[in-house]
Amino acid sequence: MTRTALTGEEVLAAAARLVRAHGPGALTMRRLATELGTAVTSIYWHVGNRQSLLDALVERTVREMGEIHPTGRTPQARIISVARTLHTALRERPQLIAMVHERGLTERMFLPAQQALVHEMHAAGLRGETAAEAVRAIQFQVVGFVLVERNRERSPAQHPSEGELWDSPAAGHDPALARALAGPVDTGRLFLVSLEALVASLLSPTAPGS
Repeated sequence: MTRTALTGEEVLAAAARLVRAHGPGALTMRRLATELGTAVTSIYWHVGNRQSLLDALVERTVREMGEIHPTGRTPQARIISVARTLHTALRERPQLIAMVHERGLTERMFLPAQQALVHEMHAAGLRGETAAEAVRAIQFQVVGFVLVERNRERSPAQHPSEGELWDSPAAGHDPALARALAGPVDTGRLFLVSLEALVASLLSPTAPGS
């Protein structure tokens, strides 16, 4: 049965789900209509043609990426919260983020996070080039970590594996280290550990440039 009531936001939300799950190539007006239980003409009525739909999805993604709400009692905690929010948002939307990048809107997409970080850098007492460098260091840390995570997920099986490499004389005189390196990587914990160390260093009174 065809739906009679539909909003433009519902169309965009369903389109975003399709792109996130299967990539932009899977987004056709017919498939979207099927997902929504409506007629193709209804999709056109709400969002125009496919190109208009893709443009609207990009704008929607940019808006979503701008929803940054720092939490915590200290500048350090709030900076970490911004970075973690950004990391999660990037991880959840790789296909949509790629669409934003292809349209040359990457810097605009990151601006709200940068502005939130600038505010917290000022609260921590950083100014000028030192604050700018700290903001970019955190942004690059987040984006770089996401890229490494995705590359690890998409890489072919390794021969020998990390476990096999470290289950050998290469362990040296630190068997605990060897066991840890032979085990699976907890990327969530690793991200937080590296982020906390970076932020603590950037906010330290003895940090370079401070």
